[in-house]
Amino acid sequence: MFISNAFAQTGAAASPENSLLGMLPLVLMFVVLYFVMIRPQMKRQKEHKAMIEAVQKGDEVVTAGGLVGKIAKLGDSFIHLEVGNGVEVQLQRSAITQVLPKGSLK
Repeated sequence: MFISNAFAQTGAAASPENSLLGMLPLVLMFVVLYFVMIRPQMKRQKEHKAMIEAVQKGDEVVTAGGLVGKIAKLGDSFIHLEVGNGVEVQLQRSAITQVLPKGSLK
């Protein structure tokens, strides 16, 4: 009596153009994310892998833990790093973060 009945209104059907425009920001964000984060990370991984494969006995390296030493022995996945006179530490190859120029250690 005092309250009128509410009837559902029929809306216009969503056109394909509206749904594509709605997805455009999502696609654009993914493209930007790829070029800003994913692609540079893949490049760094490739460079690191090449550096690890190129190390040789006698190279002076820095590890992820901050150890600095000379490579004494090489294995497939492990290296022996000489950090002092007669002191060797066994590490994974992937722990190497940087190869120093020859003569950096004295």
